Amino acid sequence: MSTFGQYFKVTTYGESHGKSVGCIVDNCPPGLQLSEADIQPQMTRRRPGQSALTTPRDEKDRVEIQSGTEDGITLGSPIALRVLNEDQRPKDYGGGGKNIDAFPRPSHADWTYLEKYGVKSSSGGGRSSARETIGRVAAGAIAEKYLRIAHGVEIVAFTSGVGPEHLFPSTKTHPTQSANPAFLELIDKITREKVDEFLPVRCPDETVCNSMADLIAEYRDKSDSIGGVVTCVIRNCPSGLGEPCFDKLEATLAHAMMSIPATKGFEIGSGFGGCEMPGSIHNDPFVKAPAVPPAEANGHATEAAAGRRRPRLTTKTNNSGGVQGGITNGAHIYFNVAFKPPATIGQAQQTVGYDEEAGVLEAKGRHDPCVIPRAVPIVEAMAALVVMDALLAQSARQSARSLLPVLERTVPVSETESKLLRESQ
Repeated sequence: MSTFGQYFKVTTYGESHGKSVGCIVDNCPPGLQLSEADIQPQMTRRRPGQSALTTPRDEKDRVEIQSGTEDGITLGSPIALRVLNEDQRPKDYGGGGKNIDAFPRPSHADWTYLEKYGVKSSSGGGRSSARETIGRVAAGAIAEKYLRIAHGVEIVAFTSGVGPEHLFPSTKTHPTQSANPAFLELIDKITREKVDEFLPVRCPDETVCNSMADLIAEYRDKSDSIGGVVTCVIRNCPSGLGEPCFDKLEATLAHAMMSIPATKGFEIGSGFGGCEMPGSIHNDPFVKAPAVPPAEANGHATEAAAGRRRPRLTTKTNNSGGVQGGITNGAHIYFNVAFKPPATIGQAQQTVGYDEEAGVLEAKGRHDPCVIPRAVPIVEAMAALVVMDALLAQSARQSARSLLPVLERTVPVSETESKLLRESQ
């Protein structure tokens, strides 16, 4: 399907070489200040043609808000977002006696789409193209603005691996990221501004970043491609988000991330490395939470944070990645997303055509030798959509619950309710 979310619904549309791509955002809270300027920065981070290490397709990806706002304020009605395709070249995929559309591209969606629908886009991958993610990034920017204002949520992704080059390789001392103090310190402080200091790769370490850039260039020059890993952290996420049993937060995150084109793996917290740890080490012991969060102590509390119930407990370690029992515990949520090498490469490949005759495919067109640098804002967007959807679900539950009498055995949902409970005792 082309729709993601149950409460904050996003429906994307458009093909790689069509007239436009975009999305419809349904159930955005009314009264949010919103303009194209709130969305465009993430669109620009995702756009092609950023450097010699990305596809040379030159799209400006200027987003237009078509509906759902008036005088820069959301109305609560569907928000339509559109981006025109300005540099598509369908001729790269056929004509001149070199019709590559005669062959299903290896590891691409050409064959599977044809098997499913009985027809497929003749160029550019159609809906399977990464151009589809424009709608996701645009919608994610809206979700992020609300999350930032309402709860101070921060979402930052960065490149942590390209081929065999890794920012935090597994070692005997630190077999997992969750056991590495340097990694934990990084995700506690990293910002998008810092990540973008390391363009075009977006790996926040100069030495590793340069090695990754050299590796991508090497594969580009060989008309080949290479995969990698994007790491993402969600900070200040409220506790209590996620729905048992089939919509656990890590399950919806996995769903969201694995829906991104070219993804092949997902792990949260200690991930697969946690399988090798004993429970006595992997368990995250609970400790009393600080009385005043550091941000508030420094006078940087968001307007919403002042009235939100503060967690009474936190954990000493965070191998769980901020999610326990499928529900957020208030700690940082962090996860890795694995991307395969782009399927379309310039090297000649032995294959079989739709007519079942053997042949040689030399793919044309303009493609990324590695999707990782441009995947960073896509991962951030999908993370924002997951948290936004879960937050609206929880808000609906808390709103209904707030109409009931305050009981001693229930946990207050706000500072106001905490005060009422204390007074009743």
